[in-house]
Amino acid sequence: MEQAGPDFYNDEAVFANYMSLRQRVDTANDTLEKPVIMNLIQPIIGKRILDLGCGDAAIGRELLQSGAVSYLGVEGSHKMAAVGKQTLADTTGEIILQTIENWTYPQASFDLVIARLSLHYIANLAPVFTKVFHTLSPTGRFVFSVEHPVITSCDQGWTSGTPRQDWLVDNYFTTGERVTHWLGGTVKKYHRTVEDYFHLLQQAGFIIDDLREACPQRENFYDIQTYERRSRIPLFLILAASKPA
Repeated sequence: MEQAGPDFYNDEAVFANYMSLRQRVDTANDTLEKPVIMNLIQPIIGKRILDLGCGDAAIGRELLQSGAVSYLGVEGSHKMAAVGKQTLADTTGEIILQTIENWTYPQASFDLVIARLSLHYIANLAPVFTKVFHTLSPTGRFVFSVEHPVITSCDQGWTSGTPRQDWLVDNYFTTGERVTHWLGGTVKKYHRTVEDYFHLLQQAGFIIDDLREACPQRENFYDIQTYERRSRIPLFLILAASKPA
């Protein structure tokens, strides 16, 4: 049976496979997604940061070391939250065990909200974006990444557990639930178009500042073959938006 995001990562086998994956050289998260996120959220110094779906909170530790005044991670998986608390144990950072949808967002309390590869697990994003808007201070920024819609549209042509070599884009404009076999489990995600994300931000009141597709940069890769393979298709969509003054 397919599982929602937090339950998926609470599965023993999935969690072990995910943690092992993140330790590999040239992971897509480290070579493609993170460099763009770090570029878009500068400057860090003095910022109060909220991280939605923070996972192991490794970026939280890094942001605090870079001058952020505070870091709060919200994580729905108890396994991930436990790792996050360990990561931040000797810092001022905090982790709250709660889902992104159900957490109570304090009014005008953060200067920067990030969400790294967590929002495509959420069925209804409109209320989440509204909550993010209200929890940001005026001129605050919202920067998030999701699996690219050309990836979430269809997973045909991919044998789970093997490097994907062929990508089919199908049913792109039929948005909604998708079920994917990954990391030894079955997870439920939600496909949206690029246009959908753009309009959701506008409807929440945001001004859209930037859109990136994590184009591979050779200097971020150790292995040339991995770089060449990653250059074939976009894996991630990253959007940055601001709350008006």
